[in-house]
Amino acid sequence: MTSRETLARRLTKARDRTLRLVEFDDAELHRQYDPLMSPLLWDLAHIGWQEELWLLRGNDPHRPGMLTPDVERLYDAFENSRASRVDLPLLPPSDARMFCATVRNKALDTLDALTDDDVEAEFNFGLVISHENQHDETMMQALNLRTGPALLDHGTALPPGRPDVAGTSVLVPGGPFVLGVDAVTEPHSLDNERPAHIVDVPAFRIGRVPVTNGEWRQFVDDGGYRQPRWWSQRGWTHCEQAGLTAPQFWNADGTRTRFGHVEDIPADEPVQHVTYFEAEAFAAWAGARLPTEVEWEKACAWDPDVGARRRFPWGASEPTSAFTNLDGDALRPAPVGAYPTGASAYGAEQMLGDVWEWTSSPLRPWPGFTPMLYELYSQPFFDGDYKVLRGGSWAVAADIIRPSFRNWDHPIRRQIFSGLRLAWDV
Repeated sequence: MTSRETLARRLTKARDRTLRLVEFDDAELHRQYDPLMSPLLWDLAHIGWQEELWLLRGNDPHRPGMLTPDVERLYDAFENSRASRVDLPLLPPSDARMFCATVRNKALDTLDALTDDDVEAEFNFGLVISHENQHDETMMQALNLRTGPALLDHGTALPPGRPDVAGTSVLVPGGPFVLGVDAVTEPHSLDNERPAHIVDVPAFRIGRVPVTNGEWRQFVDDGGYRQPRWWSQRGWTHCEQAGLTAPQFWNADGTRTRFGHVEDIPADEPVQHVTYFEAEAFAAWAGARLPTEVEWEKACAWDPDVGARRRFPWGASEPTSAFTNLDGDALRPAPVGAYPTGASAYGAEQMLGDVWEWTSSPLRPWPGFTPMLYELYSQPFFDGDYKVLRGGSWAVAADIIRPSFRNWDHPIRRQIFSGLRLAWDV
């Protein structure tokens, strides 16, 4: 069981970040920066509504809540598309903040009364922490799409990298490993990460670090966006229709725009804001491929010397700035090679943090999948047009990321903090 103090600390940490991301005037919170994203004000009240539903109402939407049914429906993500949310009669910012604060106070009272053996209640608190942190990352994506004077600073400093590791790879020998996790080992893991099961994986090589901006620049300069031979048929169609010429936020003069700041593009930083189709084309151009998510997880978590999973790539220690770039303070990926102590048993580095990494895998359930409290979290997406991303970006909270965590999105999306790592057959 995770202690009540730890759960309370993680709840507070997530809420502090949420409130920092809405420290703007009312007009700013109502703005929609892009049809792909909600106004920040919608995310704020949605976070409070889901917390109330899961922790205070037992996930029973028919049980009366603090909001009227008509207002509650405004914050149903399945009922209201992102593009439409700017036109909804949302709660005013002061009311949204008060609603979230009231819900949180009641949730903390519930946490105080939690018994030491209430595993289900602990999972529900973990789900609320994960949900809020995921929306915080979504809000950061929205702020990155915003035009106008910068609202955020340049971010905190990062350690120097080792540029010589770019383009290198490590060997992952063939053999079985344990894919996924169970509630006993990872009590806050989500339904699509479970259950743990044994999978036999042929030998492969995988990039020691993610692909860098410098490597991607070579792809651009070599005409990668003008030659259909590197692209899948769907990918090339999208490339032409969308007019892709470089990663999102790269400018024609060789700079990039990040949270409103125009700056040089660091060559040794992992490339981000690329679609699955772009990642797939780059891999073909480089004489490689994208890893499957099963390969990715083995390279990240398996320790062949002891025949068991590591909790994190580097071992059992909780994520800190000594191992990885998480929690969003840097506002960008770290240079490749910045975290040698965070390497996996096979020597792959920066597998957690920095950028979400596209894999070649569609989103599918593991054998024995069972929906959790939030039944609509995974199940509606299993048969859709989604590709899995692994590893977490610099914007992901350290409290929720783990090697088994599965993210997914449409293959045309790139407002997410997405990059890639190459793989090769052996």
